[in-house]
Amino acid sequence: MADAASSSRRDRRRKRSRRHNPDGTMTLIEHIYEFRRRLGYALLAVVAGGIFGFIWFNTHLGPIPSLGHIVNQPYCAIPADRRLNGAQGCYLLQTVPFEALMIQLKVGVAAGAVLTSPLWLYQLWAFIAPGLYSKERKYALTFVGFASALFVAGAVLAYLLIPHALALLMGFGSDFFVTGLTADKYISFVLSLLVIFGVSFELPLLIVMLNFVGVLKYPQLKKWRRGIIFLLFVFAAFATPGSDPFSMLGLAGALTVLNEIAIQIARVHDRRKERAASESEWANVPDDQPAPFDYTPTKIDEEPAEKAGHGSTDDVT
Repeated sequence: MADAASSSRRDRRRKRSRRHNPDGTMTLIEHIYEFRRRLGYALLAVVAGGIFGFIWFNTHLGPIPSLGHIVNQPYCAIPADRRLNGAQGCYLLQTVPFEALMIQLKVGVAAGAVLTSPLWLYQLWAFIAPGLYSKERKYALTFVGFASALFVAGAVLAYLLIPHALALLMGFGSDFFVTGLTADKYISFVLSLLVIFGVSFELPLLIVMLNFVGVLKYPQLKKWRRGIIFLLFVFAAFATPGSDPFSMLGLAGALTVLNEIAIQIARVHDRRKERAASESEWANVPDDQPAPFDYTPTKIDEEPAEKAGHGSTDDVT
């Protein structure tokens, strides 16, 4: 019984091995089992990261401040006279008994998912990769790397803009109001802004991907440049919570710069494709003439021309 189980596990490992199964051939049931296994590993990585983030929320890691301090820092950057009991310290309001626990859990899981993203993204990649060609795998890895870097860059920009956005929004009616933010509303505002900026930074990468697969060409992007910039500003106005000008202009300006970089990448890519096409031996063949290929069919029992004269050995490799 043990030998049968060991043999079954060995067969499953061989199915997942690139050396023994280079084309990733599996039955439908095997694909479902593989998806379940990869999903389980990804969830374990997220749970482990969430536990680490939950502990980090109240713990300083050497020179690295606690996660709670990092999240609370934009609020503390607001002048003390605009915060409720600002002279006594920088504190958020807890309105229900378990609010602090749920906030710590939410922020810990979010931070843990970001920190362990290489692990669960690898599980996703390991499930998809066997069905891709080597060139597709190369492009996919490149785009995943750039997507991760762009998401982090967007989140960092949002984090830097949050103090200015809060100071502006809390400045209205400062002669009559004092702001006491609840922890739930403040954390939701911060996390939503981080996610919105991170996801928005993926839009220029989408343009590059569509250009590489031949859907968008540089002349089209050049013609649509002004319209795209206008739509980016409209998108930033609707996407940023609170509609404060700092967040809107920061997001729109960054997306405009990234969009221009994407357009220039498309220009260089199209030029390279045109140069490679012009150097091809079929480049000067008119469109109304067939290419000079040999279209004569061969008989079933006839050897291909390239094997003629090489003997009748059967090459099984």
